[in-house]
Amino acid sequence: MRTPSQIPVEPVYGPGPRDGGDGLLDQGAPGEYPFLRGVHATGYRGRRWTMRMFAGYGTAEETNSRFRYLLDNGQTGLSVAFDMPTLYGYDTDAPQAAGEFGKCGVAVSSLADMEVLFDGIPLDGITTSMTINAPAAIIWAMYLAVAEEKGVSLDRLGGTIQNDILKEYAAQNEYIFPPEPSMRLVVDTVEFATAHTPRWNPISISGYHIREAGATAVQELAFTLADGFEYVRWCVDRGLDVDDFAPRLSFFFNVDNYFFEEIAKFRAARRVWAREMRDTFDAKLPRSWWMRTHAQTAGWTLTAQQPENNAVRVALQALAAVLGGTQSLHTNSVDEAWALPSEKAALLALRTQQVIAHETGVADTVDPLGGSYFLESLTEQVEAGAYDYFRRIDDVGGVIPALESGFLQREIAEAAYRHQREVDAGRKVTVGVNEYVSEAVPDIPLLRVDRAGEARHLDRLNDVRRRRDGRRVALALRSLEQAARESRNLMPPLLEAVKAYSTLGEMMGVFRDVFGEYQPSWGY
Repeated sequence: MRTPSQIPVEPVYGPGPRDGGDGLLDQGAPGEYPFLRGVHATGYRGRRWTMRMFAGYGTAEETNSRFRYLLDNGQTGLSVAFDMPTLYGYDTDAPQAAGEFGKCGVAVSSLADMEVLFDGIPLDGITTSMTINAPAAIIWAMYLAVAEEKGVSLDRLGGTIQNDILKEYAAQNEYIFPPEPSMRLVVDTVEFATAHTPRWNPISISGYHIREAGATAVQELAFTLADGFEYVRWCVDRGLDVDDFAPRLSFFFNVDNYFFEEIAKFRAARRVWAREMRDTFDAKLPRSWWMRTHAQTAGWTLTAQQPENNAVRVALQALAAVLGGTQSLHTNSVDEAWALPSEKAALLALRTQQVIAHETGVADTVDPLGGSYFLESLTEQVEAGAYDYFRRIDDVGGVIPALESGFLQREIAEAAYRHQREVDAGRKVTVGVNEYVSEAVPDIPLLRVDRAGEARHLDRLNDVRRRRDGRRVALALRSLEQAARESRNLMPPLLEAVKAYSTLGEMMGVFRDVFGEYQPSWGY
């Protein structure tokens, strides 16, 4: 037997040869270096994880309504999904955006949409996560502008922008610019956040999409941490003190079906990050050594066949995330193999977390599986696999050369291919798909995006263009272009352009002109 990362699984585990017979090699106590057992000494006894359901579809009005519904039902943090035109930096009426309005998230074309999206929501009383990458600096500037309009000072804002462009080249492919200017934009946000938004996480270094593309747990861990180290190097090269920004870096991991390997991944991740931040990057503050992570159950494991089974998968994946010690969690909905979550399905997903938190007792003690011979052995082997990948990435010249040569992409694709071959051959069972198959046709209520919402959105966009000060917009865009060409931090001119009601497409158009668009040169 082997784990999905090809780690051999023995029938019985006992004390290992390296741990002196007690099974507790280099663990430390919870809240102490190397944080294998958690970054907080009290675990969930001190504070539950943040229940942050991913939400967004159609218009800003519809998504605002979903936000309010989830908050009224006990959600403790917001997480925003954006539609494909927004993710690629286009206004909704751009030719490239045709047919994609609101299908995988909310459409945001200008500050006016962001104002509606967070209408009535106290930004200083909630933390907000936004899954946005290539246009992250612009979308964040819109959020900051809304906060200022509400009278909320920037130092009171808490939340996260994903802003992890490296994983886009490796897995999700929603990059726009070449790696170097893209990294410059990321570092600009880190620099600005360090000076102005001390409670904001300017990057969520994301393994989730790497895993969804087909990576194993070991690959997800290795590639995510390698990306994290690369961001630290770029920020240090900018002249930032590592202890000024490292405490605000956060992570985002997938939680797959292989229960114990997923728990081991979280524990190994904390130890590796702590060790490298202390010993390689010379960070002095213990907070700089902490790995704080959001987690999401594995979307790729959800099946269109027998969709009710997805509730079971999600519950077990969520339990693994909690046992692994995540600080924040999103649970997928049973219907997501078919459509965006319906209100009923989203509520069930939230209730899944609440049952785990309040009815199972797993939050009553810190690291309840610590000391398990099997888990500790897996943790060691997952960590060793990550370090093997670090060496291989160094051998090809580092993270960006590994991306530009296609090394990381090929490793992920080969893992996905191996998995699918095992499913096709019946060596891996997917309940309801290649075993225990039913001919019954699923009958579940699905969310339908209101197509009339696109017209309302476009009316608002056109109204913004008519009512704004055209001269102010032109000056703001010219200032943004000059800053981009002069290598100045882009957040101040972006804030001015946003407040002038420049559209997303206009601002991204400036960057496209200055930076160009990236076309990978490698192939399979």
